[in-house]
Amino acid sequence: MTNDALEWFKSSYSAGANTECVEVAALTTRTAVRDSKVPGGPRIAVAHAAWVGFVQAVQRGEFSGG
Repeated sequence: MTNDALEWFKSSYSAGANTECVEVAALTTRTAVRDSKVPGGPRIAVAHAAWVGFVQAVQRGEFSGG
């Protein structure tokens, strides 16, 4: 998985000022995730279903700490 071969995108909810944000890229059977501030740095790839489940949990506020 090289950065050049992937089409990375950032959420439209991103602040756009190099704040806390991740970028994702679709692979054949997985979703790749990286830190937008360090595009050449480490990245992970998770199953699409795992990524969708994570995003849905965030949207439900399951990680809000409250």
